[in-house]
Amino acid sequence: MCGWREWIWCIPATVAVVLVANSGAAQERPYAGIGTPLSAAEIAAIDRDVRFDGDGLPTGSGTVAEGEELYAERCAACHGEFAEGSGRTPALLGGEGTLATDAPARTIGSFWPYAPTVFDYIRRAMPEGHAFSLTSGEIFALTAFLLHINGIVEDDFSASAESLKGVRMPNRDGFVMPPHPTAQGTRCMQNCRKEGPRIAAEAPVTMEGIMTGDREEQP
Repeated sequence: MCGWREWIWCIPATVAVVLVANSGAAQERPYAGIGTPLSAAEIAAIDRDVRFDGDGLPTGSGTVAEGEELYAERCAACHGEFAEGSGRTPALLGGEGTLATDAPARTIGSFWPYAPTVFDYIRRAMPEGHAFSLTSGEIFALTAFLLHINGIVEDDFSASAESLKGVRMPNRDGFVMPPHPTAQGTRCMQNCRKEGPRIAAEAPVTMEGIMTGDREEQP
């Protein structure tokens, strides 16, 4: 009967041989027979994110006037008639000059760094509970309207993949990338340790509340 420390030695030799033999095949073809390659159409159906620089924006366009009408129909019930927020639903405009205060108001006008990601957020999250229900043209229109009420674009603005790339948000410079650490020295790939390993610390032999002694093997 094997104890818990000796279980590995109780594997029959024939089983061990099979495991070793199969390991080579697994290394040669680790994913053989698993899954099915996605088609271009299947990838397009899930590849719907939009980068900050506008990469990923679809074709189409929408005007401020179209967005105003759509906002009243699909958004005002939660965000307020004038985008002022309602209850726990955040406001979508205002907040200029508050980010450095004790009560920052993070809105599209005060906080958002890039216009294309306004489109991305609306498409993937709005209306709440009905994401991806809006067409690209409707999302462009809503984006144009929200940018306009925040004083970022004029009332004749038409949002599209090209025009959104050219919009400079008020808080563009409020987001910075952390400096990337520079690697020093030459990379070593083998025989890199010049001296043997050393023990930096050891756990105490006995600890309060822990029974010591050999553990009894279970049959």
